[in-house]
Amino acid sequence: MDDIREAYLQAVDVDYSYRLAKKMETFKTNPVLGYRTAGSQAEIDTGNMLAEEMRAAGLQDIHMDRLTLDSWEFKKAVLRFEDRDGVRHEIQLGAYQTNFVTDGFQKFELTDLGKGTAEDYEGRDVAGKLVMADINQREEWWINFPVYQAHLKGAAALIAVQENGYGEIDSSALNAQDIAGPADAPAFSMSRRDAELIRARLAQEGTITVELDADSRVKRDQPAYNVWGVISGKCEEKILLTAHYDSYFTGFQDDNTAVAMIISMARSLIACGYQPERTIVVCAMAAEEWGVTNSKYDWSTGAWQQVFKVRPQWRGQTVIDLNFELPAHAHDRRDAIRCTYEYQDFLEDFVRRLPAWIDPKEVYPEGLTVCAPIETWSDDFSMAIGGIPSTVNDFSAGRFMETHYHSQFDNDDFYDEKVYRFHHQLYGLLLMEIDQTPVAPLNPAELFAQIRRSIRPVTGEEDETAIRRLLDRLSEAEELGDRLWARVREKNRAGEKDEALQQGLLNLFQKGQDYFVRLDWQDSVLFPQEAIQNNLRYLRAASACLKEGETGLALEAIYSIDNSRYAFLFDEAVYQYFTEYVLDQPEDRLQWGAGRIVHHENLYGLVARLKKKHRTGCRDLAEELAMVREAEKQQMICYDDDIRYITRSVEKLIDEMKKLEEG
Repeated sequence: MDDIREAYLQAVDVDYSYRLAKKMETFKTNPVLGYRTAGSQAEIDTGNMLAEEMRAAGLQDIHMDRLTLDSWEFKKAVLRFEDRDGVRHEIQLGAYQTNFVTDGFQKFELTDLGKGTAEDYEGRDVAGKLVMADINQREEWWINFPVYQAHLKGAAALIAVQENGYGEIDSSALNAQDIAGPADAPAFSMSRRDAELIRARLAQEGTITVELDADSRVKRDQPAYNVWGVISGKCEEKILLTAHYDSYFTGFQDDNTAVAMIISMARSLIACGYQPERTIVVCAMAAEEWGVTNSKYDWSTGAWQQVFKVRPQWRGQTVIDLNFELPAHAHDRRDAIRCTYEYQDFLEDFVRRLPAWIDPKEVYPEGLTVCAPIETWSDDFSMAIGGIPSTVNDFSAGRFMETHYHSQFDNDDFYDEKVYRFHHQLYGLLLMEIDQTPVAPLNPAELFAQIRRSIRPVTGEEDETAIRRLLDRLSEAEELGDRLWARVREKNRAGEKDEALQQGLLNLFQKGQDYFVRLDWQDSVLFPQEAIQNNLRYLRAASACLKEGETGLALEAIYSIDNSRYAFLFDEAVYQYFTEYVLDQPEDRLQWGAGRIVHHENLYGLVARLKKKHRTGCRDLAEELAMVREAEKQQMICYDDDIRYITRSVEKLIDEMKKLEEG
């Protein structure tokens, strides 16, 4: 095994990978800015090129699996205006996945709306106008809220100016994110530098006339293609290598280098003569950045459709998905492999046993670690909830996400060849390690241990009997999981396959994802009762503040409950729209988020009352205190229901594990 690993490391060719990543940049919908977006001709052309590249690399059985999704073609958005000195400017705007098409340059009035919240519209008529608004999506609110607010006020479109959070590298940076809203509420983005020129004139005149030439089109039910090929193994069991090939701007890091890397890894494996036990599937995914209109969960469309609709048979056949994002740049001083809980023990052991000739500290001063669980940022989440245990090179920490990510500065100026080579080597070795492990090294005990640690009653009034029963069942499940994990390790030490054991582990994994993986309103991954625990904590804090007449502190506490933060800032119609489209939409529109949020506490009326009393200094808060207590009562009911639900689910898995142990 050492000889083939050394041969692979010698075969790694990052120059090839770099050239392929750069080649992907030639396909774009906007000739100036790039954009290779979901279902666009540029994305389809890139998919055809990647299929040929896979063939040339030696992959077999090449497929282009057709998806049906909502497409977006962004060809141009050019704004003309005169600054306060009379100098004429023509600037490029970025765009979001919405409809806005002009017949050449069209005149619009443009005005500045500050942050674009409900208060900013008071006394302002914006009907038919372009409105500018600052936004910080990492630390404040997502783009869909101010855009829909502008839409309801009759604005022609909103132009978002990035105010920190993303695109911080330069004042000329544009930014793009998924819109998470309807296509008929148009939005564009503008750099801070260009906004300063316009605002200098707006400060004098209030409203100015500009010219806009734009072509941004969303179409329903269009084709896109996931492209994949294989290195055939000795059985139908699969290991997936995945990355997405749609992008904003040129997408060098996100995600050209990842797509190039998975093809290059396969090319190196073939070149060094590696003969896999399992079939290795190299899959370039379409439509990760977006793919369905008017959904909170509008990204990872290609991966979600692949595992839930196009190739559902991959579930149960696939022991792991190694997904990749932005692998040619060091995001932090420490690298990390992010994974589902069940793979954490195996990966930690793998990292400890890395051979001396691959040292993470040569590129990451603080080394390499393993973290869990999977997040919603990338395609690995769709894979995991589809029943395929998954990993991703952890990319969401570090300054790159705030500075370069989803901007025109995501280019090869920030390419790090040493990091890129390290990831080719690390994940090639990991792939071979898993491939040569007879039974998929999934530890079911870790899931139950994590659930047990997450049970943290808040009020002291929860159903103690139900909680005690759950903790007992979790301890029993953890012990059973430990015994199964010991059996897995024994089989693997002996080099003995056990198809029934592996299939049972994959079945347990799938059910664990179905039973226990939930989301909060900010898309964080948690267990079913955790959102309620958080809400109860904040409701308790709000109640204590109201008793002391501290309306400001009470509002701060309420701000963190479910999606209450938006109740502070936007009209009720906006708040209701983006609440109801989560709770009442077809599953196909919600994709990987369907059924993951199970409770909602509507506090819009409470927030409105408290804001008014805070402004006036009114300290008669008896009615508001009663509203908080009623909300707490409802949350307590939900919490106890969640505890009983988790208990029933754990008991089902205990039965499954007992059968598996006996078998």
